[in-house]
Amino acid sequence: MNFILKGKLKYYTKESTKILLMVGIAFGFVSGMLFIKYKPVYAVTLGDENVGYIENIEEFEKDVENNVINYTAKNVESVEIKETPKYELTFVNRGEKTNEQEIIIAMQKDMDITYKYYEIALEDEVVDSVDTKEQAEKIVSELKQGDENIDLTITEKTTKNLEEVKTAELEIAKSNISTRIEEKEMEGAVAVVEGIKFANVPVTGRISSRYGEVSRIRSSTHTGLDIVASTGTPISVVADGTVICAEYSGAYGNLVKVSHGNGVETWYAHTSKMYVKVGQEVKAGDVIAAVGSTGNSTGAHLHFEIRINGKHVNPQNYMYN
Repeated sequence: MNFILKGKLKYYTKESTKILLMVGIAFGFVSGMLFIKYKPVYAVTLGDENVGYIENIEEFEKDVENNVINYTAKNVESVEIKETPKYELTFVNRGEKTNEQEIIIAMQKDMDITYKYYEIALEDEVVDSVDTKEQAEKIVSELKQGDENIDLTITEKTTKNLEEVKTAELEIAKSNISTRIEEKEMEGAVAVVEGIKFANVPVTGRISSRYGEVSRIRSSTHTGLDIVASTGTPISVVADGTVICAEYSGAYGNLVKVSHGNGVETWYAHTSKMYVKVGQEVKAGDVIAAVGSTGNSTGAHLHFEIRINGKHVNPQNYMYN
């Protein structure tokens, strides 16, 4: 009896082994055929969309970290990924190519980027923008070297709309702001002569003799304007400059001359008093003398001249119109 059982057990064991062997061979054949025609890859989905295939998750995650999570570009402040990629093992035809770079680009297009830039304003008016705080501070520092009172401010701005980021190169922004400063200085000017801003008239009053007029009291045509005012009326210099004359000068009487640069001078004649001296720096609006009637004069008034490169010009081309 035991002999019969042992024989049957041996038989079934042999048959089972044979079947398993055949199954293994069949599986191996099918697997071999499968791997010959197909290859294992990972399908990548963003949200509900299949965006392609990759071969190696670990390598792909490194690319995501370098090119998406740590994405760096001009004006980029921070990056937020809207959809985290999901992976699923699958088989595709061996001729099918993976598209890691295309997936990275798709993720870059879909990421939420915050951009940062810096606006520079003159008296609360935004003039230009630059990429970095260092650039903005450099521009402000250099422009204020000429005048510390210039009202320049820097504001950090952030946006998610790249079209709002309209920055300029450092030197271009500096030039634009410098030009705007000059324009601001000229705004409200009484006149601009050869680039020199005349901020005010020297005195107010009636014009008694105009430029180019002929009179019995002078040997040539009139070289300036005569503005009638009471003796002692303050005379204000019309622009920043340097006093180059403050003395009695023949027919001009007490004469103050101020050089403003660019070849421009203004003359103030017949004054009763002179409050400045040669070499003194003056600012537009400073009182430099008082109206009088010294020299060749028929009454209290200011004789006012404008000279450009030594030649007198008609003041009414610029003021007292």
